[in-house]
Amino acid sequence: MNAPSQAIEVHPVTGGIGAEISGVDIARELSGENVAKIREALLDHLVIFLRDQEITPEQQIAFVSRFGEPDIYPFVKGLEDYPQITPILKLPDETVNFGGIWHSDTVYLAEPPMGTVLYAKELPPMGGDTLFANQYQAYESLSAPFRDFLDGLTAINSAAKGSAAATRSDRVADGGTGREEVLESEHPVVRTHPETGRKALYVNTGHTVRFKGMTEAESTPILDYLYQHQIKPEFCCRFVWSPGSVAFWDNRCSQHYPVNDYHGHKRLLHRITLKGDKPY
Repeated sequence: MNAPSQAIEVHPVTGGIGAEISGVDIARELSGENVAKIREALLDHLVIFLRDQEITPEQQIAFVSRFGEPDIYPFVKGLEDYPQITPILKLPDETVNFGGIWHSDTVYLAEPPMGTVLYAKELPPMGGDTLFANQYQAYESLSAPFRDFLDGLTAINSAAKGSAAATRSDRVADGGTGREEVLESEHPVVRTHPETGRKALYVNTGHTVRFKGMTEAESTPILDYLYQHQIKPEFCCRFVWSPGSVAFWDNRCSQHYPVNDYHGHKRLLHRITLKGDKPY
């Protein structure tokens, strides 16, 4: 018997990125129609938010599995019984937050994830918001000659880039996989989204180290410009978490930044990434 459809409504939060979805309980089995609506909203808005969800790890995995295959994060051990779920944790005595820099998830892999689903378990009394940036807009707003130049470039991305590696060092050392090898990838600086056909900037300050065939010294001025350009306020939205919130973002055309402004408080979210394909 097919699951009944729920009355889903989509409410954009900015003109460029982000939408809140209401009228859906992801603890329940979703109809094919509802899955299609949610996927359409994700493709249209790049990141979608759902409020007031009460889900178990099994239900989070079941929801995510309607949109792709859950992956295993290479550096931090997942939950004991649910290795697909990575705990995103900051303790009251810690000052560094996991992934606390603008980035796309695990771009240093040969096939980076297509998306990520994050579920809020414990939150500080204030702070801990997450920013998202539209990389379609970042690319499309560049001048035509600059776009033509970037279209022909390949980026070298590394898991060992210091700015990003420092944000996971505590989790790798404490309950991690014990794995901290150097993972590197080569991906187009401008990738074409496999579902929408649109082009998006695909470099990020967390993982990109240089352009293929160029030295770091030659690459740095161009990359530094792009890092500043791709997070302009007009490309961004800010999500204020509340208990039971879910964020689902398209890792192929967006970046995100978890704000680290809640020292002295615990913050715990459960993350699942979805397997992706090789960028082109």
